[in-house]
Amino acid sequence: MRKLGAVLATLPLVAALGLGVGSATAAPAPLHGQVRVDQLGYRPTEHKVAFLMLTAATPGLAFTVENRAGHTVLSGHAGPTTGSWNAAYPAVYPLDVSRLQARGTYRIVVAGASASSPWFRVASAADMLTPRVADTVRFFQAQRDGAGVIAGPLHRKPSHLNDKKAYVYAWPTYENEDSDAIVGNSLKRISGPVDVEGGWFDAGDFIKFAHTTAYADDLLLVSQRSLGHEASPALQAEARYGLKWLDKAWDPKHDLLYFQVGIGSGNTAGTFLGDHDTWRLPEVDDSVKGAENRYVRQRPVFATDARPGHLAPNLAGRISAAFALAAQVDARRDPSRAKAELAKAAEILSRAKTRNVHSADVVTALPKAFYPESSWRDDMELGAAELARAGFLLHDPRAQQWLGQAAHWGQQYLAREAGDDTLNLYDDSALAHFDLIRMIDEHGRSASVRALRPRLLGDLRKQLDRGRTHARSDTFRAGGDADNFDVASHTFGLAATAALYHRATGSKAYDAFGTSQRDWVLGGNAWGASMMIGVGTTYPACPQHVVANLSGSLTGHGKVLRGAVVNGPNSADLFSDGLDDFFDNGNACPVDGKDRFAEFTGHGSQFVDDVRAWQTDEPALDMSGSAALALALEAAS
Repeated sequence: MRKLGAVLATLPLVAALGLGVGSATAAPAPLHGQVRVDQLGYRPTEHKVAFLMLTAATPGLAFTVENRAGHTVLSGHAGPTTGSWNAAYPAVYPLDVSRLQARGTYRIVVAGASASSPWFRVASAADMLTPRVADTVRFFQAQRDGAGVIAGPLHRKPSHLNDKKAYVYAWPTYENEDSDAIVGNSLKRISGPVDVEGGWFDAGDFIKFAHTTAYADDLLLVSQRSLGHEASPALQAEARYGLKWLDKAWDPKHDLLYFQVGIGSGNTAGTFLGDHDTWRLPEVDDSVKGAENRYVRQRPVFATDARPGHLAPNLAGRISAAFALAAQVDARRDPSRAKAELAKAAEILSRAKTRNVHSADVVTALPKAFYPESSWRDDMELGAAELARAGFLLHDPRAQQWLGQAAHWGQQYLAREAGDDTLNLYDDSALAHFDLIRMIDEHGRSASVRALRPRLLGDLRKQLDRGRTHARSDTFRAGGDADNFDVASHTFGLAATAALYHRATGSKAYDAFGTSQRDWVLGGNAWGASMMIGVGTTYPACPQHVVANLSGSLTGHGKVLRGAVVNGPNSADLFSDGLDDFFDNGNACPVDGKDRFAEFTGHGSQFVDDVRAWQTDEPALDMSGSAALALALEAAS
């Protein structure tokens, strides 16, 4: 350490040289940067834009693109800044590499900022996109419950076999509208047993919901339909696995639909536990001991009224759509099976409550705070549109009637529910509009039905324009809100909607926007992280997923939950008080306890890759389903 006297002794010399104490100018800090790129890669003719984050504003920096051999294949300069991200990275610049069309593996190098991107590919859709659809299927396989589990890399074992003889309970009372803690003894058995074995876990826990299962199965079935002969047997099998459980959930004999299996927390008195109260592998639940574990061992089932005119319209719409979509893919290869599926779809939709519908009539989960949806006309439009499409394929005389119903619900949605949302778990209108447009083009007879077509297209444009308007003001051109929930799902939804619009119109107007949204969610964001596990080199290593945490890798390498899509960045305010302690019996992840993405928090948005951070790091059926749909639609285009 230099001593104060030694510093003072130099002052006369400084004065003699005429420099003056304090007049010396500090050397500028060296310039550093980060290059963000779609880590999945690009198709040859796609619009390709990466982003350069710099520690100081430096316009026009040169960049090069190198191949694996180290040869420069492209060079250029950064474009005009898209804005500042945070104090550490006050300037961000786009790097347009659209001229890169030769297939191969590359990286972008910015020598002036000591920065380079991860390696990425330029490849065909068949080589690049279709395998990633298969990855999403791996996630659904990992989510399997019941006897039909697939061991996979996480060594899954049969679980919740007691669900084969489960009991139905009355809807309990909760501590408050934001809590899943049950009050006292309000959990009362009312009937049973019923068979609800199988299906998929909804997210990182073990509860099962008809609401999310149906939506995810709709997406898988549309993906299968879109890929046609290119759809893998595993995709077909997984879509059937979800449909088989929905068939169990549907109980027309007793006028019931079983919409949930399991409870979140136990009760406020602490006399029994729920799914979220312990951290364990699912296969232990069937034999866990103790009275406090009685509802973990023998999970409650909750039902909703399915009498004609009483069935929750959101459930009626999306579940009927699943059976009708199955009928479509079966129409040519197994007409008898397809007709049975169509009959089931028609019965389910016909039972929907569509008059005097209030928010309480929209059933998603208990408590509803898990999935606080209020819309339902989009679901009814979807169900009727898929019935019509299946009906025409099977020459059913009711097909024209279903087309009229779909048009009615499309009009009702446009008049009463169309707003500021885009394709995601809470709004499936983009899918409904697309198939309704197709049916109008092919089978629309009445002038009123045909007149609806431009309005449906207009709403698809509005959804895309909302995303595109947001993207124009976003530093990384994100169409979704990175400071809110479900941004990964919304972003894949925008990419899917762009592909649907292209199919419906032949227009390429939104193609580049759709590509940019896939780019963002797969690495072209401030964090440089793909939100889909297994894609690229940087992705979540510590998802809040019990099985992955207990049976998988804690480093992101090896036994990972491949194909899982996590929520993605969320509001930084959610983490202002830090994270909770690690779960009892859980594995600390990250193992070093460090937040590797902390320096990239900006614009009120934060991404935390930590098993405790469910707000950013928990995967779910609807999120991976949205990825499957977007990638399948792009692959099939």
